[in-house]
Amino acid sequence: MSHVLILSAQEASAPVEGDIAGFRLEVVDSAGGLFDRLRHGEWRATVISLVGHLVDEEIVARAAAEASAGAVFLSTPHPSLQTALLSERVGAMAVLHEPFTVDQLAKGLSEATNEGHEIPLGDATGPDVPLIGSSPAMAAVFGLVARVARSSSTTLISGESGTGKEVVARVLHQEGERASGPFVAVNCAAIPEQLLESELFGHEKGAFTGAVATRQGRFERANGGTLFLDEIGDMSLVLQAKLLRALEERVIERVGGTGERPIDVRVIAATNRALQSEIGLGRFREDLFFRLSVVEIPLPPLRDRDGDIRELALHFARHFAGVHGRPTHSISERALERLEDASWPGNVRELRNVLDRAVLLTTGEVIQSGSLRLGAATPSAASPQSAAAPFGYPESTSLVDVEADHIRRVLVASGGQIGKASGVLGIHRNTLARKVQEYGLDESDV
Repeated sequence: MSHVLILSAQEASAPVEGDIAGFRLEVVDSAGGLFDRLRHGEWRATVISLVGHLVDEEIVARAAAEASAGAVFLSTPHPSLQTALLSERVGAMAVLHEPFTVDQLAKGLSEATNEGHEIPLGDATGPDVPLIGSSPAMAAVFGLVARVARSSSTTLISGESGTGKEVVARVLHQEGERASGPFVAVNCAAIPEQLLESELFGHEKGAFTGAVATRQGRFERANGGTLFLDEIGDMSLVLQAKLLRALEERVIERVGGTGERPIDVRVIAATNRALQSEIGLGRFREDLFFRLSVVEIPLPPLRDRDGDIRELALHFARHFAGVHGRPTHSISERALERLEDASWPGNVRELRNVLDRAVLLTTGEVIQSGSLRLGAATPSAASPQSAAAPFGYPESTSLVDVEADHIRRVLVASGGQIGKASGVLGIHRNTLARKVQEYGLDESDV
């Protein structure tokens, strides 16, 4: 019989006390009761519920340090990055999703026995980091982020456009050992191929027309910190070979230079492409893929994050009410239902966009359904007729404004994918990337 001690508030969903499926469960409802039982018994496992106000981090850490506690688990109905990081700091085995069953506890004990303790992380990130969600899909992401943040391993973040790949990269940097160093981001899809090599590795004066001075590249600027290579799947095969050499030998050579320069950089790459398919098509190097994906963190699309749309919508509404100085304090149930019914091809970025506009369009304190501008970006929320209707422009609108607006609409409909949007528009991807910069279409617009 395995003895399990459970600290649970009355409002938490803990299993009932007694002998169940080979476990003898004892439930206490106070921190004092917890430590009393730990002093007078030996436990196979101790489960500490984070519901209510029974514990703080100090109490959790003290309990986890008790030799009699056995395997320590935390439990909560709302897993988050903060709870995953807390679990790492105190050395807990895992975070159980309430209401948990004895079978789930047994599975957790089995996995803990096989894998052992995980490496603790630093302090939790602040509430402004939008890694939000209580879905099982996001709980898995939080666990991966917590486990790999303090390593220096090259990491590949995969997922559709708008799922938050750069947000995850920044969290990995902030929670890692290189947090005091620089975080340097490069969008490989937004920089013309002929300039990307210089951007990454730097160049010497006179290396090419226009190189009027020696310039450090992003690798050198990221020394001691993290280099984030976004949309790595858009990089040419020639540059892929040079990147592979930099990763394997930890040196770079500036364009037009003759000497090697050592680098001390953690590389995090991201892609919205299926790189293994790209390898089969001869567009991505297999050796580079294996070098980048020492650890891979796949991000789920918003449509697979059951229940997270509501939580994210409330978060973004609060954020933009503060940014724009609006009195908005709530969202109607109908508006939330409409958001949950949408398909979100642009994922979290698109939802963020919609809430930004909704806060601006709302005249009162409550965001109503009518304030949501979902449009062609969310086909399930619009009828076929309205989705196909032409967009009209007043005769006074300039051609530049029409072009900028049309590019923005195509980018939204393409989920922010430069390559896909350039195909729809019938222009080269580098031309589109230049126009995106020229018209100031940053991530809040697409």
